[in-house]
Amino acid sequence: MRVLVTGAGGFVGTALVERLLREGIAAAGDVSELVLVDQSPGLTRDDARVTSLAGDFSDSQTLERLLLKPVDVVFHLASMPGAQAERNPDEGDRVNLWGTLRLFDRLAMQAEEYGRVARVVFASSVAVYGESLPAFIDEHTAPCPTISYGVHKLTGELVLADWTRRGKLDGRSLRLPGIVARKERSVGHGSAFMSEIFRTAQAHEAYKCPVSPTATAWWMSRACCVENLLHAARLPSDGLHAGRFWTPPVLHLRVNQIVDALAKRFGRIGIDFAPVEWIERLFGRQPPLVDHRAIKDGFLNDGTIENLVECAIEALSNG
Repeated sequence: MRVLVTGAGGFVGTALVERLLREGIAAAGDVSELVLVDQSPGLTRDDARVTSLAGDFSDSQTLERLLLKPVDVVFHLASMPGAQAERNPDEGDRVNLWGTLRLFDRLAMQAEEYGRVARVVFASSVAVYGESLPAFIDEHTAPCPTISYGVHKLTGELVLADWTRRGKLDGRSLRLPGIVARKERSVGHGSAFMSEIFRTAQAHEAYKCPVSPTATAWWMSRACCVENLLHAARLPSDGLHAGRFWTPPVLHLRVNQIVDALAKRFGRIGIDFAPVEWIERLFGRQPPLVDHRAIKDGFLNDGTIENLVECAIEALSNG
C-alpha cells in the first residue's frame, strides 16, 4: 500500500515513520511506498520505499506532487502549534484550517478519479474541549474550543466525518493530549512544560515550571501515541461510530507525581514552580478523562507512571 505521512519530520512523525518502515501497518512489508512531507529538511531515509518531499503540505503545488498517484492510508500529523497559531492567526488559519480542508478535499477527489477511498488518520487534539472543563470527560462531553487551534481541529474532525459519510474518505480522528517528552524546547506549545520537566530532570538542569505542583494534566508518551495512531489505521471500517473521533485513554496525573517519579530515577532534581495563569488554566486543571468508546475499540494509555517515564526518557534519548 502507498502511505502518506504529513509532518513526518516532527516529534511524533519521525517515530511513526520508523514503525511503519519496520513493522508496516497490519504486517511487516505491507507498506510498498511511504511518502513523507515536512517543512524541515532531512527527511531522507536509506530505504527504497521512501519518497520524501520538503515543503508545506498545505501548498497546492506540494499537495499535487504528493498525490500524483493515489494513496491508501494517510496520517495527517502536520499542524502549527496552538500557542504559535494564536500569535500568528493568519498563518494558523492557513495551515491548520484551510490546509487541512484542502488536503481532505484533494484526497476525496481520488475516490472519484481512481475509485480508491483513502483511510485518513487525523491527529486532532484535546484542545477541542476548551478551558471550561466539566468535572469529568467522556465520549459524550460536548466540545467547546476556546483557542483557534481547537476550532481548527474540531472543524477537521467534522469535515472528515462528513467525507466519510459521503463515502469519499474513511476517516478516524484522535483527540491527542500533550505528548512527552520532546528533546527540543518548544515555544509554540502551551503544554511544553510537560516535556521540559522530563528534559531538565534528565539533564540535571534547573527548571521553573509554569504550573503548580498539584496541577493535573493528561499524559501520553510518544510510543503510546504512535501505537494509537497505528491502531486507528488498523480498525476495520464496519461498525465504527458516525462521528469517527476518539479520545484515547490517558494517564491523569498531578505534576508532582511526575516530579516524584523522575526524582526516583535521577535523584535530586531542580524544579521550582512559578504558575502562569493562562497555562495553568488551559493545561493544569484537566479532570479525569475516560472515553469508553475508545477503550472498547482498543485504544490504550501507557499503563503505569513508571512506563510513561521510561518511554518519555527513551524519546528524549533517541530524539
